[in-house]
Amino acid sequence: MKSWMIYGANGYTGKLTAAEAVRRGLKPVLAGRDEAAVKQLADELNLPWRVFRLDQPGDVEDGLAGMNLVLHCAGPFSATSQPMLDACLRMGVHYLDITGEIGVFQAAWRRSDEAARQDVVVCPGVGFDVVPTDCLAAMLIEKLPSATSLAMAFEPGGGMSRGTAKTSVEGLGRGGCVRRGGELTPVPLAWKTRKIPFRHAERVAVTIPWGDVFTAWVSTGVPDVEVYLSMPPGTIRKLRRMRWLRPLLGTGPVQRFLKARIDARAPGPDRERRSSTDTQLWAEVVSGDGRKVSATMTTPNGYDLTVTASLGIVEHLLEADVEGGYYTPSLLVGAEFVTSLPGVSMQWNDSEPG
Repeated sequence: MKSWMIYGANGYTGKLTAAEAVRRGLKPVLAGRDEAAVKQLADELNLPWRVFRLDQPGDVEDGLAGMNLVLHCAGPFSATSQPMLDACLRMGVHYLDITGEIGVFQAAWRRSDEAARQDVVVCPGVGFDVVPTDCLAAMLIEKLPSATSLAMAFEPGGGMSRGTAKTSVEGLGRGGCVRRGGELTPVPLAWKTRKIPFRHAERVAVTIPWGDVFTAWVSTGVPDVEVYLSMPPGTIRKLRRMRWLRPLLGTGPVQRFLKARIDARAPGPDRERRSSTDTQLWAEVVSGDGRKVSATMTTPNGYDLTVTASLGIVEHLLEADVEGGYYTPSLLVGAEFVTSLPGVSMQWNDSEPG
């Protein structure tokens, strides 16, 4: 029987994932750095537990001893991904995480050859970031293999967890990012807007530095990628005014102040809020001669989808013999994987001639 771990199990998403794992009859080892919190959760769920920090490589290796796979849920991943991935590669442990950060995807992808040599599967972004969008992009390319540009958009509901909010705050100091000609290209905050025909309504959306700016290129080879987030026009205007403050927003004192305010909030949306909200997605690919294919998708609340998507990929790796290397979700489990998840529905739009 293969052994696996949820690291960051006492965090908002980690707790949801651990509870669903038990409901499915799975027995993960729960781990994190807060002994009291990890032990309490493990006792509640009758699961084994370990405590270790990520700042000492030897401690991480000891913590991973005997594991075949780790689902890493402890953000911010800009700080925690590398030490966990380092240890996984040394120990021969498959690595999954729930990041949405472009830099984390890029850093993991650069270690593709090392992962292949160590026969370790490395697949960041196995939650809402970026399973539905990655799978949707891959399905569109199956319909239009000659596509040269990809645009995606989503409208989430239900609010953010503390971890997601902190990651968003970190991103304010970095600005925006799109892909042009196959290259990651920095752009200003709220660089471009467009009207998005979601299934339920048309919305104004703005470019954001979402993980698919990196992963969609790996999955599909499309050289131009933009990702949009639905926002009220007033919020978009505020973001654009913040461009002038970008150097200040990335400084330590400002980051600490903003994150302290986040810590004073609730951990994340409660069960009622999650169950009453969903996420709308839209994507379109365009070929050089102007042909277009687009589709819409509806998923459960992003945190609920993160739980089912990540555990679905965990179960796949526990059951299948997969060669080591870097994967995106669609490359690992197939583009249709997202449509197998509870509460996900997809609708193709009519192709439009150029």
